[in-house]
Amino acid sequence: MKWSQASDAGLVRRVNEDSLCVEPGLGLFAVADGMGGHRAGGIASRTAIAELVRFLKAHHPLPDDPGNLLVQGVQEANRLVYQLSSSSASYRGMGTTLTAVLVAKEYLHLAHVGDSRVYLLRGGKILQLTEDHSLVQELVRLGGLSEEQARCHPQRNVLTRALGIEPRLEVDGGQVKLHPGDKVLLCTDGLTVHLPPHEIGTLVEKNPDLNRAVKKLVEVALERGGSDNITVILMAVE
Repeated sequence: MKWSQASDAGLVRRVNEDSLCVEPGLGLFAVADGMGGHRAGGIASRTAIAELVRFLKAHHPLPDDPGNLLVQGVQEANRLVYQLSSSSASYRGMGTTLTAVLVAKEYLHLAHVGDSRVYLLRGGKILQLTEDHSLVQELVRLGGLSEEQARCHPQRNVLTRALGIEPRLEVDGGQVKLHPGDKVLLCTDGLTVHLPPHEIGTLVEKNPDLNRAVKKLVEVALERGGSDNITVILMAVE
């Protein structure tokens, strides 16, 4: 497994409240997009990532069902962020997305909350493995919006599920069998608000070098306004 990653504050926000995790020893890769005033979003995203890493290291080596363990780790991260948000007025209301994958043997296990995303790129096609927990995605699912309208909707940042908001949290899980040549991309919505999936796939395919592909994805998002923090992890299965 090879990988490359980047995180950029963008051109509008002064602070980067995204966080990312690359832990090859665990097979763990994750992105988190924090929200909340007084820089609390950054604290939320960093806390969630750190707790997930701590939890998985405490249970290493991984059990026969690593996907279930990954989901439990995200739930533990939620518990810690929720406790922190309840401990101080300056942290109240903070939260974060968290989208994580765990590579174990030939399988990719995932756990997901929020509107950060995981894409699988295989055979010239791109497949979204996660579903956004957002108001506009609900409208798309009900037929009230198209995917293109949702990408530009003024309420696209309104989440229906995030870490730190409630003491208990439903986490989406899943697994995919990986094939040699597959690529997996994790990103926050600072990328997807500016690049639709087919364009992400095209840029990755045209730039086989992972570092070059990641750099190009961030560059294009910035050229189109860089309206949010941009975080990308791109992995290649050998």
